Formats: sequence, structure tokens, C-alpha cells
Amino acid sequence: MKIVYMGTPDFAVGPLESIIKAGHEVLAVVTQPDRPKGRKGEPAPSPVKECALKYGLPVLQPEKIKRPEEIEKLKEYPADIFVVAAFGQILSEEILTMPKFGCVNIHASLLPKLRGAAPIQRAILDGEEKTGITIMQMDKGLDTGDILMQEELKIADDETTETLFDRLCVLGSDMIVEALPMIEKAELKPVKQDDALSTYAHMFSKEDGRVDFSKDAAFVERQIRACSPWPGAFSFSGGKKFIFCKALVSDDVMQGKKPGECVSDGKRLVVKCADRGLVITRIKPEGKKEMDTSDFLRGFRNADGMMFEGQA
Repeated sequence: MKIVYMGTPDFAVGPLESIIKAGHEVLAVVTQPDRPKGRKGEPAPSPVKECALKYGLPVLQPEKIKRPEEIEKLKEYPADIFVVAAFGQILSEEILTMPKFGCVNIHASLLPKLRGAAPIQRAILDGEEKTGITIMQMDKGLDTGDILMQEELKIADDETTETLFDRLCVLGSDMIVEALPMIEKAELKPVKQDDALSTYAHMFSKEDGRVDFSKDAAFVERQIRACSPWPGAFSFSGGKKFIFCKALVSDDVMQGKKPGECVSDGKRLVVKCADRGLVITRIKPEGKKEMDTSDFLRGFRNADGMMFEGQA
């Protein structure tokens, strides 16, 4: 098939490469404009742009793809289908109906659950037991189109956003290559989504990493995994920021302790949550590298009784 591919982050690189290797003709790649990155704030290309350039593909980087001049540019590429994966812009109805087979989206959830920008993080944070990939026929709504193909993945007890991201990327890459010839032959039966079952996955921000120890330990443990590697689950003590990289829920209810209060014997660090303790097993103190908590405690003698609070 002749394809225009739209995507921006790492998640969208795998499917693009799989489509190319499967022998489809990618006419052009559409991605977000270069954005400031790093300490110097210099413009950097998206991962999808880097991939497209590696394969010598034309790259379009519209600031707003709905603009008439950008639509005219798209019309220069007579694709059979547009494939979209975490592009980051809403497509107009004119764009959605432009190619023969319309536009399909690779979405990292079991729609109608977790529509929106951050389905991977929210699946972990919400304590979902499973998630997956949905290949969806796009319409003018936000992730509301008909389901063409769907496959599940079980979420592991120690799953982080990083590990789940990688597994879903592989699944999405395999599924889109399987789906494209079936779409061309009209072998996939569209299934309408049940809006009554829908949930929304709001985009994550740095503030989503701020830990509130007045919540249950199980929630905070999931927050730590959902915020790994970004933005990192964090709190403050003594004016310094600490990022919690890994933790386990304790059986100890820590009677008499306040939320955020720590108990340590020099080897373990347990923080009181609403219902019980949370054992921090890996930690990143401000200005230092991530380390095992036992290593941190060897150089930090005042952990017993310290308080973690939401503000510096």
C-alpha cells in the first residue's frame, strides 16, 4: 500500500520501521516541528523524523496540520491510507477522508478504555490488570473511531511505563503490518466503541510525579512505576528533592506514624502512607545518581524519623 505515516515519539518509530520492512511504500512522514531539548534548549528532531531521514523519506513538520496550506501539501502524496501513531495533533475531517482507506490509528490501550494522550502511564497508575493495542479507524472524535483490531497484554506486577512502553511498541508494530493487507482486502469488520465504557487518559506532567503519602501505599507504589522513567515520583525532605525509583508495599501499618514519616534501621527505609508502610528500595537523592536504598543509607545517618513532604 502507499502510505503517509504520522507520528512523533519513540513509540511511533517501531511501527514505521515495520511498515517499511514489510514492503509498503511510505510516500511521506508527518511529525511535529523540531522542539527545544536539553540544557541549551536547541531545537531537536523527533524520533520519528530521525527514523524517516535514515530511510531517506520526505518529512513534513506542520505547526498546525489543519491549516489549508498544510492540507495542500498532504494532497501532493496520493496515499491509499494514512497511518497515525502518537502524532500529537488532531486531524480535520478533510484529512480523515482524504485517502481511499481513510486514517487508522495505533492506540496503546484497549479502547474504549483510556482514550487520550497517556494510556500507558494511566493503565499502570489505575491498577489495570491488562492493556493492549487497538488499531482504530479514525473519526473526528478523540480516539472514538471503530475498532478494527485489538490485542491484549497482561500488565506485570512490577511493570513500569518504560517496560510496558517497549512491549506495546513491539505489539503495535506487529499488528499494523498484519492489519494493512486485511484493510486493503476489506477483511476487517469495524466494531463500534461503547462510549459508556470509555475512560480518559490525561497527559502526564511533571506534577503527576509529586507523591502524596496520605494516599494508600499501593497507589504510591503504582505511581512510582507509572512515573518511571519520566517524570519520576518525587517528594522533598529538608528542602532537598528525592526521586523514588522502586518500592514495595509493606505489611507494617506503622502505628503512630504520620504520612510521610520514615522508619529506618540503617538498611531499610519505610515511609508511612495512609494505610501502611512503603519500602523504598531504590532512590535518587537530589544531585546524585540513582542507587539502592541500602547504599543511600550508608551515607545518610538521619533517615529514621525524617519526613517527606510535597513541597520543598
